Amino acid sequence: MGDDVAESTESRKHRLRWWTLIVLSVSVMTAGLQNTITNVALPTLQEEFQASATELQWFVNSYILVYAGFLLVMGAVGDKYGRARWLNIGLVVFAVGSVAAAFAPDGATFIITQIIMGFGAAVLTPATLAIIIDVFPKEERARAIGIWAALAGLGIGLGPLVGGALLELFWYGSVFLVNLPIVIAAVVAGRFLVPESRDASAPPIDVAGALLSFAAISAIVYALVAGPDQGWLRPWVLAALIGGAALVIWFVRHERTAASPMLSIEFFSDRGFTAAVIAISMTMFAAFAAIFLITQVLQIVQERSALEAGLIMTPLAFALAAGSAVAPRLVEQLGARVVIVSGLIMMAVGMGF
Repeated sequence: MGDDVAESTESRKHRLRWWTLIVLSVSVMTAGLQNTITNVALPTLQEEFQASATELQWFVNSYILVYAGFLLVMGAVGDKYGRARWLNIGLVVFAVGSVAAAFAPDGATFIITQIIMGFGAAVLTPATLAIIIDVFPKEERARAIGIWAALAGLGIGLGPLVGGALLELFWYGSVFLVNLPIVIAAVVAGRFLVPESRDASAPPIDVAGALLSFAAISAIVYALVAGPDQGWLRPWVLAALIGGAALVIWFVRHERTAASPMLSIEFFSDRGFTAAVIAISMTMFAAFAAIFLITQVLQIVQERSALEAGLIMTPLAFALAAGSAVAPRLVEQLGARVVIVSGLIMMAVGMGF
């Protein structure tokens, strides 16, 4: 009887897998949307909170910093303690941060709310990908991950348009409250469509590695944000740069000797893997910097409305979605190197113009 139940569970998981993908893709799209929706609201937030240029950068970077710093470790936590459970936890934390951001009384409080939202996004994102790998057979995974990535990219690209439209009609808090109905729908649908799974052989959580990586990223990002405004030779900026570099070295040494490393350094002995990591890192740095800068130039320098700025940025959304959707098939036909190099060249040409 136990085998029948197990077979029934697996059969249901397989039958509902595409519905599961919709829930997971919408969840990760929400996190991507918030990555850029704040950018178009920055002039409004600056006026509302009387924020300095440095504070404006932290309005965006605090979210991204926490998101990047906790992504790896929260993936390991989900694998060990239940991916669907931690997906729901991430969604709830994200929703709490969204409500708090909408009613933040000052800039400092707003930055704290972005930290909360970034943590929620870091919890839910790796869980969605791990669940996809669990519910889809090997021959369908590339297609499923392509759809997942396309919707994540669509969220990033649509952020300025959605934010601009909401700011045109409502007050700034609406760009955060828009997350609530999406999160509620994802949590409710997930109860019926997202199966629980975990890795029974998952190793212990590498707490020391997680703390070292987050501290290193925080120190380096702080220096990069504070340096242009306060001066690169300021003692605290130099200390952050040097300290961040030292923490990176410490992290690498720790991961080499840890019994259960958070990130196996041996991966980087593969030149293809290392090149891919560098390429995607540079791409994300350039893309988010460009979105941040362009939305500000359109509104502050060219004096366009938030909605106009969002409309101008809209083609980016469809380009990201289309590129993410076709990339897996192009890699199969042309090879990863050709696709990656071609993508980087197109991105460079686009930014050049």
